Amino acid sequence: MMAALTAAEDKNNRVVLLERQQRVGRKLLATGNGRCNLTNLGADITHYHGEQPDFVRPALRQLPPTETLALFRSFGLLTVTEESGRVYPLSDSASSVLDVLRFQLTQRGVELRCASPAREIRRDGSGFAVRCDGETLRADALIVACGGAAGKKLGGVTDGYELLAPLGHRRTKLFPSLVQLVTEPDYPRALKGVRADACLRLLRGREILAQMRGEVQFTERGVSGPASFELSRTVSTGGEGLFLMLDFLSDYTDTQLRALLTARRESLPDLEASELLTGLVHNRLGKMLLRYAGVDTKKSVGALTDRELAHAAETCKNFRLPLRGTEGFDNAQVTAGGLRTADFDPETMQSRLVPGLYVCGELLDVDGDCGGFNLQWAWASGRLAGRLLP
Repeated sequence: MMAALTAAEDKNNRVVLLERQQRVGRKLLATGNGRCNLTNLGADITHYHGEQPDFVRPALRQLPPTETLALFRSFGLLTVTEESGRVYPLSDSASSVLDVLRFQLTQRGVELRCASPAREIRRDGSGFAVRCDGETLRADALIVACGGAAGKKLGGVTDGYELLAPLGHRRTKLFPSLVQLVTEPDYPRALKGVRADACLRLLRGREILAQMRGEVQFTERGVSGPASFELSRTVSTGGEGLFLMLDFLSDYTDTQLRALLTARRESLPDLEASELLTGLVHNRLGKMLLRYAGVDTKKSVGALTDRELAHAAETCKNFRLPLRGTEGFDNAQVTAGGLRTADFDPETMQSRLVPGLYVCGELLDVDGDCGGFNLQWAWASGRLAGRLLP
């Protein structure tokens, strides 16, 4: 949509937007849990990944987050910025973002054809022929912006890779990113629905591959939430033998936590041992951590040994979950990997192999962190491609 709107700024262009689904923006409506985290004021190359992370620099330079907000404001959208730098529509509804884009498409005369998937792209003289169901469209220039394989339930497809392979474009290996983590199920299953703030470390043996602090939510099969999403790319690409270490009381050292539990034993000796961690963490989480630590919860708190208190403190600080992987592309928000960026000019998004062909967004080997960075890349790369510079 951003590429089409930009191309339509030139009144000499006739712009046709082909959409394979029944309506545009279905995936956009699902972003930010339906709120649409449309950008992040901290967006820079440090938040992007791929074989060539620096590829994003020209697009972000010509449309930084502040300019993105100014552009959407000109479309009629009001926004609110959180302390983290995440930006949402003031309405708190993704439909507001989609609606202003649709209004602009109509206003600028873009021909929108829904339920019209592209089946084949061919060179046609100096231009292109795009075969759809029942007709073939011809164009002087072509922008392919059909996204990646993530979010299959919302329309994620591999069409873009397949359409461009006959024209010589190859992709990297694809991995799901920004997706729930799948762990050994015993403990998460008992904690389904529990939320907690934690410091997460992703390890292989003693090597820390990545770490993140934030909210986690336990699911029947593992963990979800912003912090685990941030680690999911590394989990997807990291191979076997990974495990997750969670620290639920990261503001306290192990020594401080032991002292706190010892003081509780002295002040509440008649309390059931199963309530030892009540007030420190979620009740269900506390009881599970005690079971994990091997604490005899049939005792009273006063009867707990120093060793049991030490084990309880250790478990709160180092709760280990072996990883099985991620929930996969069906539930992923982003595709890690894509068309090789070495085959495209980052100043224009034009193919180095096929003049007149432009690619933008998630179809390329560019993926961002959680927090509005992927939509910022969509707007910036789409706007750059839509300028159709030679």
